[in-house]
Amino acid sequence: MTRLPLNPRLLFLIFAFTVCATFAPGATKPTKRSKKVPSRSAVEKAAPKKAKTARQTGKSGASELASPVSKSGKRRRTIGRGLLTKASTTGFVAGGPWLAPTFADSTTGDNVDGEDLNVRRAAVEALGAFNGSVVVADTETGRILSIINQKLAFQTGFQPCSTIKIVTALAGLNEGVIDGTSQMRLYGRNTLTLTTALARSNNPYFANIGVQLGYDKIAQYARMYGLGEKAGFNIVEEQPGVLPDGPPKFGGVGMMTSFGEGIKLTPLQLTALVSAVANGGTLYYLQYPRTQADSDQFAPMIKRRLPIQQAIPDLTPGLLGATEFGTARRAGYAATEPVFGKTGTCTDRDTPTHLGWFGSFAQVGGRRLAVVVLLTGGHHVSGPVASGIAGQIYHNLTQGNFFTSTQQVAPVALFTPAL
Repeated sequence: MTRLPLNPRLLFLIFAFTVCATFAPGATKPTKRSKKVPSRSAVEKAAPKKAKTARQTGKSGASELASPVSKSGKRRRTIGRGLLTKASTTGFVAGGPWLAPTFADSTTGDNVDGEDLNVRRAAVEALGAFNGSVVVADTETGRILSIINQKLAFQTGFQPCSTIKIVTALAGLNEGVIDGTSQMRLYGRNTLTLTTALARSNNPYFANIGVQLGYDKIAQYARMYGLGEKAGFNIVEEQPGVLPDGPPKFGGVGMMTSFGEGIKLTPLQLTALVSAVANGGTLYYLQYPRTQADSDQFAPMIKRRLPIQQAIPDLTPGLLGATEFGTARRAGYAATEPVFGKTGTCTDRDTPTHLGWFGSFAQVGGRRLAVVVLLTGGHHVSGPVASGIAGQIYHNLTQGNFFTSTQQVAPVALFTPAL
């Protein structure tokens, strides 16, 4: 049994962040455990009527309800985030902590040339009225099939929240700090395995891995896995995100490895990473065909091989556990086939906006896809909500016979470009 030292101040910070994420209205558990898939997205059903109107009229963000009102007529206080005051007509709360709307038409300004329109249709339907971005890619080739809300996807990036735990887990496994079966004692009599810690997104577990490894080792693995660099090839709009030069001032390396403090992650970077986990360790350059000619001439390109083959069998039970009994159960409820993934919920102070992440992959028949969902906005936003959207995307594609198509999968590797 591994016992790791705890820093009391760090533990307090992690506990405070956990309480805020846990009690945010968007992060509550689903009340029904039925496997029945709704006729239309449960996320759309949960969205306020105003949000649906905004989607129909194309007025981005006009329906934000980030300033809830109680029966007494007073504004309610959101736990840990201050008093929400007057709502503006642009979809966010004037003077409040969130500058991004929760609800908007996320397809505005997108260029669909070269995309797989069946995949795009499935993603748009599942995303519904939420303001967010979806990236769907083929894990065996690195080809991006669709990007919803390209403007958001190509930004500098956002705090990865608990999705950073994938990086931390792989680093800990490769360095021998943890393994897939041993129990880690955190405090008192509480012990956890990696599978449970990933599935339930336990913050002290991953903070302790970071403390044990130190910043330099964590940064080395993060760079190897593609953080701080562009994930795509010839995607001119893409930004490289940010990997800090040292431990973040707020919470140090423990907060960095449990909440992603100080890191800016893009949806494309997370897509490339979960694709590499799905395919056994090949980090592809993501390619985004913009024309039919680009699609016809597509050939996969390898960025590098990741030394994670030995770690993947210990990692994936936790990613599956997240959708079966952990923070991503909504994906499990919505999808027809098993989904592997990791949620993330936090507030990006630099933007500032509340974030809901879900990085995932699933295989149906002979095809394997990566689906990454990023939601931005107010208290409706969370990783569990993002996971439900991803699960609905997989369900929509299964219902549309996408996975049974006769499309040929390109060879795993053709060449590595010299850049």
